[in-house]
Amino acid sequence: MDSFRFYRRVHIFPGASINFSKSGPSLTLGVRGAHVTLGHRGITKTVGLPGSGLYYTSRSGYHSGVHSAHADAPAASPNDISEHRLIGWITIAIIAAVALAIGVAIGAGLGAK
Repeated sequence: MDSFRFYRRVHIFPGASINFSKSGPSLTLGVRGAHVTLGHRGITKTVGLPGSGLYYTSRSGYHSGVHSAHADAPAASPNDISEHRLIGWITIAIIAAVALAIGVAIGAGLGAK
């Protein structure tokens, strides 16, 4: 099945970027070979050997329970998923504002020398 996909990464400063996709925004912090991503699905930690294609990813955080739910446990409602996306957007907006303020302060400090 074909579908429309969208993904865009905006680098805030070295080691930090905001990622935009159809499923919502996320923030990535780290360096090549080791980074942490915070998004609507929770926290994803990735460590790998750059250029080798080998990596290990660990995810923790928000789980809808759809894939691991027991027969008697209700699945997440669409409202729960929408709330997680909203929380993700708010978190990214706050982190981006703080990162921008830090970048401006560093830039102002470098310009004063």
